[in-house]
Amino acid sequence: MKKIVLISVGQPSTNPRLVKEANALQDAGYKVYVIYTFWTQWAWETDKQLFKEVNWTPILAGGSPFQDKLTYFFTRLRVKAARFIAKNITLKFGIAEIALGRTYPELLKKALSVKADLYIGHIQAALPVAVKAAKKHQVKCGFDIEDLHRHEVSNDNTSFEYIISKYIDDKYLPLTDYLTASSPIIAGEYRKLYPDTDPVTILNVFPKSNAVNHMHQNKNGAIKLFWFSQTIGGGRGLSNIINALKLLGNNPFELHLLGMVDDAFKENFDTGGFPVYFHQPISPNKLIEFATQFDIGIAAENNTPYNRDICLTNKIFTYMQAGLAVIASNTTAQQALLTQYPAIGLVYQNDRIESLAVALQYYSQNNDALVNTKQASYSLALERFNWEQESISFLQTVQKTLQTS
Repeated sequence: MKKIVLISVGQPSTNPRLVKEANALQDAGYKVYVIYTFWTQWAWETDKQLFKEVNWTPILAGGSPFQDKLTYFFTRLRVKAARFIAKNITLKFGIAEIALGRTYPELLKKALSVKADLYIGHIQAALPVAVKAAKKHQVKCGFDIEDLHRHEVSNDNTSFEYIISKYIDDKYLPLTDYLTASSPIIAGEYRKLYPDTDPVTILNVFPKSNAVNHMHQNKNGAIKLFWFSQTIGGGRGLSNIINALKLLGNNPFELHLLGMVDDAFKENFDTGGFPVYFHQPISPNKLIEFATQFDIGIAAENNTPYNRDICLTNKIFTYMQAGLAVIASNTTAQQALLTQYPAIGLVYQNDRIESLAVALQYYSQNNDALVNTKQASYSLALERFNWEQESISFLQTVQKTLQTS
């Protein structure tokens, strides 16, 4: 039985793509290990339940506030020192790798301890680990590009985030044996940056088994809007939603937000007088079922930095599989998707609050259109946008990589 190691600088519950890949590989007959790093407390709790439900082997690297505390706090101090050196002195001698990933040495040690046939990195800080582990054991490695890393934080090519990200990409991406990407545009950007690579697009969709056989039926009640992320905060398009609702006056809407939120943000968040409900994060495999209670999913991505403009997050696909109508901002990636599949919802202009208000008003005044859009969204998810479809490409990519001498 061939062994495959997946490596992440986050926790499995914070990285649904990693979990789906691990499950698919295990189901395909591989022996799978997932080496991961502590990131946030809520995921520590959801990981406990997740690990009871999977057959692959999770391995924690770098400690946590609950396990191997001394290592955890040491790595936090070390990454601060490494970032200072990286910003002010040099990126060489392994400094960039540690500055980008708090647990880089610990991840590498764990990865080297598991002799596998393939190492797959998730999140950029895991890329050097996958490459080095594969080189040590003289096997293959792959990397999943979920974002255009150098433009995740800023469009400024002189920023530290851009410089360190480009450094890691330039150093390690050409050494991989395959690449996957989360959107067609991101895949295209990396082909331009690294012409010798050919990333395979694997969309952020979920298994059909996570989908539901029923949809929320709104019978003249408030129209329930839904938005989710790992963190609820500023700069995520939420103020646009509230401002659009204000333009509509007394239209019957509720806004439901799911994600980690601090008390200060919640207290200062201007609800505009509309009912706004905050929900705690839940396990990714329960997200679609949770979302079925709503009517419209809002994908309020910003156009900047550039990565946000070209990424396709799991929001839209979650909404579709839950049977929600989609209202999406006009990022390049989202506009392209809804232009190709207009039946799933509407697009609004990020710089024009009025266009979001018009989209919301359309569904509030046209219940038949809302029902039909929800059904079309759900049907398309079952037919096309699901993990059963995307996993075929992923598994074929892995198989081809392992067969190549």
